Amino acid sequence: MDKYNGDTTKHVSLFEPLTLVLILATGIFGAIIGLQLIVSLGITANTSIIGALIAMAVARLPISICRRFRNVHRQNFIQTSISGATFGAANSLLIPIGIPYLMGKPELVMPMLIGAGVAMIVDATILYRMFDSKVFPASGAWPPGVATAEAIIAGDQGGKRARLLGYGVAGGVLGSYLGIPMSAFGVAFIGNIWALTMFGIGLLLRGYSISLFEIDINKLYIPHGIMIGAGLVALIQVTLVIFRKKKEEVARSESAAAKEYSFTRTEKDAQQTLVYGAAAYIIISVLIAFFGGIYAEMSLGMLLLYLIYAAFAAYVHEIIVGIAAMHSGWFPAFAVALITLVIGILIGFPPVALALLVGFSAATGPAFADMAYDLKTGYILRGYGKDTEFEMTGRRHQFYAELIGFAIAFVTVLLSYKLYFAQNLFPPVDRVYAATIKAGVSSDIARQLFLWAIPGAIIQLLGGPERQMGVLLATGLLILNPKAGWAVLTAILIRTIILKVKGKEAETPMSIVAAGIIAGDALYSFFSSLYKYKKL
Repeated sequence: MDKYNGDTTKHVSLFEPLTLVLILATGIFGAIIGLQLIVSLGITANTSIIGALIAMAVARLPISICRRFRNVHRQNFIQTSISGATFGAANSLLIPIGIPYLMGKPELVMPMLIGAGVAMIVDATILYRMFDSKVFPASGAWPPGVATAEAIIAGDQGGKRARLLGYGVAGGVLGSYLGIPMSAFGVAFIGNIWALTMFGIGLLLRGYSISLFEIDINKLYIPHGIMIGAGLVALIQVTLVIFRKKKEEVARSESAAAKEYSFTRTEKDAQQTLVYGAAAYIIISVLIAFFGGIYAEMSLGMLLLYLIYAAFAAYVHEIIVGIAAMHSGWFPAFAVALITLVIGILIGFPPVALALLVGFSAATGPAFADMAYDLKTGYILRGYGKDTEFEMTGRRHQFYAELIGFAIAFVTVLLSYKLYFAQNLFPPVDRVYAATIKAGVSSDIARQLFLWAIPGAIIQLLGGPERQMGVLLATGLLILNPKAGWAVLTAILIRTIILKVKGKEAETPMSIVAAGIIAGDALYSFFSSLYKYKKL
């Protein structure tokens, strides 16, 4: 037993003073970085690995008390909190409050900030309660979580695993420097082949639609229509998985049953989570409507429709984002929120209501995906759930770490948003949302959405809930990055050849190298983003 990792039968506590101090310091750093990057470059860097590296560096300081951070579970707490603070501040809070401000309604910033903050917490709570269920299994890909876990393990154990990870990191940094989307390349070695193949095809179709078909499929809202159809079918599939009645099982021997993996979240847990989550979103939508004053602009019937639609849209948004994040490591949160907005315009909600609607929707999803990535990291570090009590204790402390990161994010945004807005610094996507609300949507767009929702639904139905082919195709179609498409499909081809030649024993080393590639890409993206920001 590693003396720095303590008693492996009892999980370390999040609430140790030194751990909380480091969480606070790294959380503030992560929140500030997230805000700076989202307003200057329109992106948010994944700071999980940065948090892990900071903890590793602190552990190597010549101070005896700092050696406690050689414990991989304490490192897990740090990376969980800093990523929560980063994504929470930038994606879940600043983006939502910038929309009403750009619409000329600064008085709605505080109601939106409070609503978005609560939605962010509900979002992460739903994932926490559903992680390692049939819908969102811990065995799912969740590639960024795997990358962070492998980095922490390599730093702790060294040896062959560290060398493989190092090769991957070097390749990820070099490829990213050369302009190759290495995160997409690495993900293809970890995720579901069917889902990622559709993701790659979607990326290429979007990237070359003009040269191939002489049309811009994005301007015709084709990706949005496909996502609507696929997303609705995915929602039905998720619901059926959770609420379907248990079938009579064929008698099996106890030894055979014992070998099967048992989810730590039961179907009943998932059912209750969905019901409570839906209720929570309805309550949040009521609060936003009340404090935002939009109830005065609509009839009672329209107001009720708005409340139901807002809660439904937020709920569907997190499910779609979660599915895409689990399989590909990418989540189209901006695009799915835009779909929510377009449908809201078609329904006929007034502009102010639409601004709060899209802000509420945008607040959900990123926290859901980030919480899942971090729990995947912890799941690997804790031994893949072999000790259920140990796993659940660690998972609970991670959830608390995420909430601390959210609290840091909320305070940081509360204290700084006026400084950004006074300098006309907004997340670029906010200007897209505001312009869309002001421009409205034509009946032609409505027809396009309905027309392309049909093939999206069919593809998703054919792929089934395991492959999520429709949602991943739409995810690729919503992202303008053809290089990533080539990277994904090339990696899938290489992965297929290696497995055919080497067999299944090649999966573990491939996954470690792939995790290194993703980590290298994340490190390069983080530091290059800081460099670009410094030059602005």
